[in-house]
Amino acid sequence: MKKLQWAAGIILAFSIIAALLITSFEIAMYADFGVYQREYEKYDVLSDLDMTMDDVMHVTEEMMAYLRGDRDELSVITTVEGKEQDFFNEQDRFHMGEVRDLFIGGLNIRLGACVIAVICLLFLILTKVQLRRIIPRSYFIALGVTAAAFVFIGLAALIDFNAVFVQFHHIFFDNDLWLFDPAEDYMIRMLPEGLFADMVARIGALFAGGLIILLILSLIPGIIKAKKQKK
Repeated sequence: MKKLQWAAGIILAFSIIAALLITSFEIAMYADFGVYQREYEKYDVLSDLDMTMDDVMHVTEEMMAYLRGDRDELSVITTVEGKEQDFFNEQDRFHMGEVRDLFIGGLNIRLGACVIAVICLLFLILTKVQLRRIIPRSYFIALGVTAAAFVFIGLAALIDFNAVFVQFHHIFFDNDLWLFDPAEDYMIRMLPEGLFADMVARIGALFAGGLIILLILSLIPGIIKAKKQKK
């Protein structure tokens, strides 16, 4: 029974961490659309597109709504380079359709992770395990594995973000339609590689902060118990 309890504790910890990671993505991408405007100003995308900031932000909001499944088609009529036209082409629509599948799949994984976490917690409660003992230790194990992976990927991205970015696409996409020509494609002009690097850093900061908060929360019951014993 003890092995099952420890297994449940570790699965619980990893499930919570997985949910936190996906939530970090969602917060970074959707909590503050002002970040996109700041990125566009930083990389001077308006000059590359010959568009107003209002039009670029409108395209961004519609694109992000599409990725979340809030609209069925990726098509936005706007003024680009002095012409009123659809900002997105067929390659954009195909690739972003795959990206939407990944994003919605991630949201479903988060839901599944939360369900698994609840089941594991109920199992631990019903088997009358000492939660103050098993949960912190289980979280330390999961945190150690996660931190090692986090540091490895982070260092790789710092050394060569482009290589990591390319490898990511090779892993998650089975075609080369994620390769765009800036001379022909407006979307890639709006979304330069630097913007993705900044977004990854933003996600990483949110995720790391969440991991620290979870660590503190896991330690609180033990701290309270220790104080009571001293009294």
